[in-house]
Amino acid sequence: MLKHINQCLRDCFKVNLLVTLLWTGAILFTFTQNVDATSNLVKRSLKETTVQCLDDGRFYRNPERDLKKMWSNYECSKYYLCLDGEVFEFKCSVGLLFDVTRQICDFKANVDNCDLTAETKVPKPLLHNATCANAAQLGCADGVCLPHEYFCDGSIDCADGSDEGYCDPNNDPNAAEGCDKSLCQLPECFCSKDATIIPGGLNPIDTPQMIIITFDDAVNAENWQLYNDKLFTSERKNPNGCPIKGTFFVSHQYTDYQKVQQLWQDGHEIAIHSITHRGPEDWWKINATIEDYFDEFVGQANIINKFANVRMDEIEGLRTPFLKVGWNRQFLMMKEFGFAYDSSIVAPAFLNPPLWPYTLDYKIPHECVGNNHCPSRSYPGLWEMVLNQMEADEVTCVYLDQCPSNFNGDDIFHMFMHNFKRHYNTNRAPLGLYFHATWFKRQEYLEAFLKFSDYLLKLNDVYFVTNHQAIAWMQQPTISSQLLNFQPWGCKPRQFEMHEVTCTYPNSCKLHSRVLQQDRYLKTCNECPTEYPWIRNEFGLSR
Repeated sequence: MLKHINQCLRDCFKVNLLVTLLWTGAILFTFTQNVDATSNLVKRSLKETTVQCLDDGRFYRNPERDLKKMWSNYECSKYYLCLDGEVFEFKCSVGLLFDVTRQICDFKANVDNCDLTAETKVPKPLLHNATCANAAQLGCADGVCLPHEYFCDGSIDCADGSDEGYCDPNNDPNAAEGCDKSLCQLPECFCSKDATIIPGGLNPIDTPQMIIITFDDAVNAENWQLYNDKLFTSERKNPNGCPIKGTFFVSHQYTDYQKVQQLWQDGHEIAIHSITHRGPEDWWKINATIEDYFDEFVGQANIINKFANVRMDEIEGLRTPFLKVGWNRQFLMMKEFGFAYDSSIVAPAFLNPPLWPYTLDYKIPHECVGNNHCPSRSYPGLWEMVLNQMEADEVTCVYLDQCPSNFNGDDIFHMFMHNFKRHYNTNRAPLGLYFHATWFKRQEYLEAFLKFSDYLLKLNDVYFVTNHQAIAWMQQPTISSQLLNFQPWGCKPRQFEMHEVTCTYPNSCKLHSRVLQQDRYLKTCNECPTEYPWIRNEFGLSR
């Protein structure tokens, strides 16, 4: 394909192929039609420039650039591509620098490799081909032997990085095996060949249809009326007489922690969506280390515990920003620090019947979609609340705001009903409705959802539950006729410590952020911290 690209660049400066090139912006553009590239591309042949050709099909920096200027915006924004012996020069848009490792232009704060000329290629490990004295060891690319469990665990141990360089499920020497139902028993483990089997072997007609509503991002005055006054009202009750509940994946910036505390006190589930919610999107699946995942997710759990008074043992789940799965690094962190479930992995489109959640004791029972980095190893007892996609005519969408924007209220209602029947009339896998609050700003969408939810609440075997409640049912499968006394779905009044009761008038803390270089407001029923909480300073201590 590179030959065709080069011919196109050489002859007409028109991109006519389906070609993904790193252009002058901060994202990857895919061109599917004629695009005049002359204003963005500077063509130089080896006869006209001293820039060395590194002909490996990847972008790189000038190997002979001035070392004193390599960190300057001018030098770090330039990059080159060599095709068939000819060098082509590119330049990021104003304000952006080139990240040679991720092969994208990005904001200055996110680029830390201006001194790196080319993407470092990780060598392939020798594994069993190395001469190791201990049979329990495997070989790095340089022949150094290390314990086999060090390979593909998410942490670099070989000096050359080869232990983490070839780690997809087909190359991971410690890859999880396929489901073994004779060993995988509830409540600790649940698996099936294709994730379509109902827990406990129940018949669909005896299985409650669970509806799981989730919201991502900040909780604040912008969406509080929606949550408190429109969606989760006291008159909307499940067949057991208990009010319906949702799961909130909370990120840090702009969150009002008094309102988070009220949601938790009202019986909703509070889960984690990171502190920074930083970009670029692929950072979460490619660049984030185990330590980064700890800082982002354990840190946000500490913030919620500290400033919203949510009990730490009730913060059980997380969802990664942009649904970018962090491979074994993410799940090793989750296992080590006591998270109960992840809800970031998307199921393939147009699956009928849809998928049930499963534990990660064994290999995930479906394709890893979206060019994501799903875990390859076993993480016993850790649940994956897999996201079934919504079918919307000829397309699918995970979040509702990703569904066709030209749908009117009637279209939305029919889409809800179609997907409900797709679950209810087959294996009754939980139907997840994944929202950002802004989706409801269209009044006809809000009305369509309320019409849909009110219809479902007339059925005696449909329950709106949290992720935590769904897992509790899967660990103890109970037929619909016996759910009136199913304790995890009950609504017996809870006992709270004095500090756990939400205050009426929270402290509104104006705090400076050294990282953001701005002031931020934080509302909490507790005392104001000294600084705005952030990664590695989640309690906002003075430094």
